[in-house]
Amino acid sequence: MLDKVVSKIVAIGVPGLVLLVAMAASGWYGGAAIVTALAILGGPLGMLGGIALLGVLVLISNALAKYGFEKIFEASVKKYEEKGISREEIVNKIDHYPISRELKLKIKSLLQ
Repeated sequence: MLDKVVSKIVAIGVPGLVLLVAMAASGWYGGAAIVTALAILGGPLGMLGGIALLGVLVLISNALAKYGFEKIFEASVKKYEEKGISREEIVNKIDHYPISRELKLKIKSLLQ
């Protein structure tokens, strides 16, 4: 039984793992866990936002598998710069994100 569940999660990919973690964090079971997890992931957009987020995660995880993190990161920074956002502004935004200090330092090192 567990092998079947794991196979389904792996088939879904990264979004399946994200949904699994959100469902576990919800404190609910069954359908209520799915609904709550999607609503949590969707933030102010609710369940529909959660479904959209999982769709975006599919695109991101496929791109990461195809091109690698560094290429996507570099292309994203280049696009920000094309829109007129400087690297200093990106660093300031990163400083205000609710992420770990280690992750902030890693991102900043990639920006240099």
